[in-house]
Order: sequence, then C-alpha cells, then structure tokens
Amino acid sequence: MFRTVLVSNRGEIAVRLIRGLKDLGIRSVAVYSDADRASLAVSLADEAAYLGPSPSSESYLRIDKILDAARRHGAEAIHPGYGFLSENAEFADACAAAGIVFIGPSGDAIRKMGSKIAARRLAIAAGAPVVPGTEQAVGDLAGAQEVARRLGYPVLIKASAGGGGKGMRQVDREADLASALRDAASESLRAFHSEEVYLEKLVVEPRHVEIQVLGDQFGHMIHLGERECSIQRRHQKVIEECPSPLMQRNPQLRERMGEAAVKIAREAGYFNAGTMEFLVDRDLNFYFLEMNTRLQVEHPVTELVTGLDLVDWQLRIAAGERLTIQQSDVKWSGSAIECRIYAEDPANGFLPSPGKITALKEPSGPGVRVDSGVYSGWTVPLDYDPLMSKLIAWGRTREAAIGRLDRALAEYILAGIRTNIGFFREILADQEFREGRFSTAFLDGFSKRSVSRETLGLEAEAAAAIVAALSEKKSEVAESAEVSASRWLATGREQLLR
Repeated sequence: MFRTVLVSNRGEIAVRLIRGLKDLGIRSVAVYSDADRASLAVSLADEAAYLGPSPSSESYLRIDKILDAARRHGAEAIHPGYGFLSENAEFADACAAAGIVFIGPSGDAIRKMGSKIAARRLAIAAGAPVVPGTEQAVGDLAGAQEVARRLGYPVLIKASAGGGGKGMRQVDREADLASALRDAASESLRAFHSEEVYLEKLVVEPRHVEIQVLGDQFGHMIHLGERECSIQRRHQKVIEECPSPLMQRNPQLRERMGEAAVKIAREAGYFNAGTMEFLVDRDLNFYFLEMNTRLQVEHPVTELVTGLDLVDWQLRIAAGERLTIQQSDVKWSGSAIECRIYAEDPANGFLPSPGKITALKEPSGPGVRVDSGVYSGWTVPLDYDPLMSKLIAWGRTREAAIGRLDRALAEYILAGIRTNIGFFREILADQEFREGRFSTAFLDGFSKRSVSRETLGLEAEAAAAIVAALSEKKSEVAESAEVSASRWLATGREQLLR
C-alpha cells in the first residue's frame, strides 16, 4: 500500500479522500489555490502544497504544478477525486510517465470512454443497447438534417467530449436545428475544447439510472448495483438514491443492466471504480448513455447500501491488489438517499450564493452521513462549483430513509448565505417523489405543485439568523438556539403544507 498520496482536488471530496487516507494510515497531501488557503481540506491533511491563483486554469487544472507538488512531497500516488483533471487522459499518462500512480483507470481506458461517440461504438461492440443516433460527429447542417429526419423529432444534440448538460440541446423541429447546432458546438468548444457534437433520438421522460462498476488490474470486474439519478435540474443531478424504486419493482432489470455495464467495462479494458450511465424508458428498455471514468459525487449511497468503501477499494486496486469480492458477495441492504447542499438561491433561479458562513450546525444521528467541506467562518468562494456538502440518509426502507433525511434537513443550520436546504424538504414532501413515480422531467411538474420556495427560503434564513445572533454567547445558549431553530423549521414546514 502507498505511504503518501496527494489529493488533487478541493472541497468536500478532498476532505472525504483525506479522511479515507487517514483511516488506512496513509500520509495525505492537499493542494490549494489562493481561494482555498484556509480550507478544511488543507487543515486536515498532513501536508499541503500551494498551486497558484484562484482560477482553476492556474491551479487545479495545472498538471505540471500538481506533479511538481507530488514530487516535492514524496507522493507515490495521486487521487484526482471528481471534476477538474479526474477524467483527463493526459493527466493519467503524465502521472505514469512521472512514476506516480494515478488512482483511477489507465489513460487508454479514459480515452476510449471519454468520447461519447467512441463509447457508443464500444458499447455496441459489447452487445449493450444504445440510444439510436449517429456513430460519428455531425459534419454539417445538411448531414444533421438527414440524421434527424431518419431518427424522427425530437432529437438531442450532445457534445462528444463532455457531460453535465454542457453542449446539449433538445430540438423539437427542423426549423430550430441550425441554431441549436451552432449553440451546442460553441458551448462544447468553451467547456471541452472540442466542437464535435452528435445526434441521438430523444427518449421522452426517461429515468436516469447508473450502474457502479469496480474492477482490478487482473481482469476481475463486478457491479455494485444502481443509483437512481432522475431528479435533475438542467441535466445536473440534484438527488440520488440507491436502490432505484424502479429496481425494487423490477429486480430482474438490475441484473440485466449490471451485466451490460460489466461487459462494456471489460470491452474497454477498464479497472478501478467507474460508472455506466443509462436511460430507462417507460417500457423498461434501457440504453447506454455514457461512462464516468472516476468516482461519482453520489458514491456514498452505494457505500451505505452495500457496506463497501469505494475509496478504500480504489486505493487497494491502484496499489496492485486483487479485488477479493465476487459478484455473488454483493448484497443490497436498505435504502440511501443523498442531497447535494449548495450555496445557491432557489428563489432566484438557483444562482450561486457565495459568502461567509456565519454559523453552522450539521445534522447527525443513526443512519445520517454528512460529507462536508466547509466550517463556520469559511467563505464560500465564487471561483468554483458552490457544492458545500452532501447529506445522506440510510433507512431499512425507502420510506424510512426519506423520513430520516427530512429530519436531518430540518436540523441542518447554515447561516450567512442562501442554500437549497428548504428546496430539498419540498421535494421530499412531494407525493410523486415519495411514491417513486418520476423521470428526468420530474422538476418541471414539481415546480407547479410545490409551495413557495421563497417562503421556505426566508424561513430557513430566519432560523439560521437565530443561531448566528447567539453563536458568540455561551455554548449552551447557542445549542439551545440551534435546537429551537430546527424545531421551528420543522413546525413551519408542516404548517405550510397544510
């Protein structure tokens, strides 16, 4: 096993990785920019290396600076987390050339799965179903028109080189195709330095279900089941859960999708942790969408339900150990649901809400996990994604997990900035969500059914203000204020829903 590992990331995932390293007795090295000089990750790591100014292009995306930091601090391996350079084949190759282990797949596997077009071809070769579409980039408008007519509208334009909804456009009629192509290609160029886009038939109101795979460097590959990721806003996941309510009603679907995911991974020569993303239509037909060649933001729900530590296994596999788990050993117990806590304003179009956290009380208790990267007094910077923490709840049943998550959200006190905590409580109270009747279009209908987000946002702010106002007084007074604020949040919520 490694003696020293550098974590080339920031925020809550850096904290998660550093704590995982400490659990194994491995020395950790954090990296930081100007904006993150006083971050929680830096304070928890054994050592820290300065990368440069706050813009990620001058810090977290600088392969040369990260490798230099690894050499100076004696790191034998680098864990990229997710985002930034985590799916960058050149970074994986550069680590290998420097004699430093990249904790993830090979650069070759990243290339094979990093291009959506190449990944589609590979999935087809593995015998997995894919959404009908092009097998190469669209060359011009005439070619795109021909493909769209053959597929039938609506169609989806997608960037070949990236994800997260960037470079993606839905086109419902031919008159809109030209402008959508221009916009998608332009956005793809800005985000991924590639104008390549391709066309797919739009699967109307599908579910977004992903399969976690795990494999060693000796060809042993298994899957750890699915995560339901259909609750999305602008193609960005908002709530994730394991298992999917769909699988609970159709257990044979998990087996079929799991087998397809493993076949694709083997075809790519993949090892370490990775995620195959699929769309599932109303008739339970599933289609391969793409692969994320890294650890996922939502990995905790899989950990809580399977009892397996994904980061621990990532490290062991990267160190050359064999995966000792067989497919028959994987069991799923209970249900886990995750909320991504963002510094954003739901009442104002979910715009980022950076600023200083003046008081913080994170929930706890049986079955509650908080992966956090912030603390009271920390200033959430404008330079990066405003994800502050992930709140995850486990229960024996999905209903129990929802109840526990709602309780934890009611106890989550964060003052000084706006958050989406109240927004999550609205979703959890929604009948269609509770019954597991949703698709990727869920939030469109939910916004019409929900109570006023602005009211809930102001309510949460007022409760947090109580804590902030008393936080400098005696600890027992502050603690009492936190409890009172939590109770007020819960009571006020119930009254609003009556």
